[in-house]
Amino acid sequence: MESNRQRKVAQIIQEDMAEIFRKQASESKQSFLVSVSDVKVTADLSIAKIYLSIFPADLRQPILKEINTNNSFYRNYIGQKMGKQVRIIPQLAFYIDTSLDDVERIERELKGEGDNPIL
Repeated sequence: MESNRQRKVAQIIQEDMAEIFRKQASESKQSFLVSVSDVKVTADLSIAKIYLSIFPADLRQPILKEINTNNSFYRNYIGQKMGKQVRIIPQLAFYIDTSLDDVERIERELKGEGDNPIL
């Protein structure tokens, strides 16, 4: 079960990461959107798992690779934002959030259900 402290730290990280990704997307020559869909922090606050939704889908892997390459920059940014609130700045681990894709796939399958009845 997640503690209040974990939720607060996760919320701060989510807001700060969303802010920096928004700035980077607006400054980029390419047209893309990176949103932070969820952040999970371990009980000891040492690791933050950050789930990202990246659009368009064909840019997911290159953008995720770029984000992972610059992981220390993002951790430093988080450290500057929340350094006075926590003793240890968590290690950041980025993941693609595929939940929206899963919902879309399920909806497509459900709509197609009338076309292909199960025998």
